[in-house]
Amino acid sequence: MSVIRLGLIGDNIAASKAPELHRIAARMYGLDLTYELLVPRDLNLNFDAVFDRARDQGYRGLNITYPYKEKVVPRLKIDDPSVRSIGACNTVVFGPPQPAGANTDYTGFIAAFRNNFGTALPGVVAVAGNGGVGKAIGFALVRLGAKALRLFDKDRAKAENLARALATFYPGINVTVAASIEQASDGADGLVNGTPLGMVGHGGSAFPETVFNRQQWAFDAVYTPIDTPFLLGSRKAGLAVMSGYELYFHQGVDAFRIFTGCEIDPIALRNAIETLPSKPAM
Repeated sequence: MSVIRLGLIGDNIAASKAPELHRIAARMYGLDLTYELLVPRDLNLNFDAVFDRARDQGYRGLNITYPYKEKVVPRLKIDDPSVRSIGACNTVVFGPPQPAGANTDYTGFIAAFRNNFGTALPGVVAVAGNGGVGKAIGFALVRLGAKALRLFDKDRAKAENLARALATFYPGINVTVAASIEQASDGADGLVNGTPLGMVGHGGSAFPETVFNRQQWAFDAVYTPIDTPFLLGSRKAGLAVMSGYELYFHQGVDAFRIFTGCEIDPIALRNAIETLPSKPAM
């Protein structure tokens, strides 16, 4: 049996749990699989050079994370029209004539939301950060039946581009670009952080505590750490929260299927991960 070689390209990924998920899933199916972290800066290469090296060295596929999910798109064949509209990919499978791209942030968020909140509708949602993961979540929220989206990004062009893409793919969707996160959050039912704020190495929160005012739920795409300042503030304000771990887990299940063709049992995989002995603190 040949080795399935996978990798993750991104910045600031030393704490990523992606290798653990894929290695455990592979053991469940008796697959010989490796999963490596590929940080362009650490390799003294740019993104394209790391991507080309993985392709040339026989990798089956790659996960792509911040800040390269949009940069990789021109290099890929993307069959799903919704993913083409999102304009960001986090999963790549190498093969002729061109690497194939998918977005399991999009499918994974839908699965994670349903797993955590059942059949509840998202309502009116404020989305902070409208780059790679924010775009995928925006499209997923519409699929989940969101009543309206209010977008905010410090780079207003990103918010405007996402609003335009959503309106083109979903004519009639109620989507607006907010001038501030306070404006986006006022009267919202849900709050979504799609920025790196709160991640290890990126302090702070995209949502100051002053915005909490009768919202119902919150989600943070950051999962290292799981308890970000934003989610701690959301719990304190009485919101139901969904951590970034849930997106990490469900997008990982979808990516593993794409890489290997195996339909992993999410419950069995979660149990296998959670029964691992805790690592000693460093």
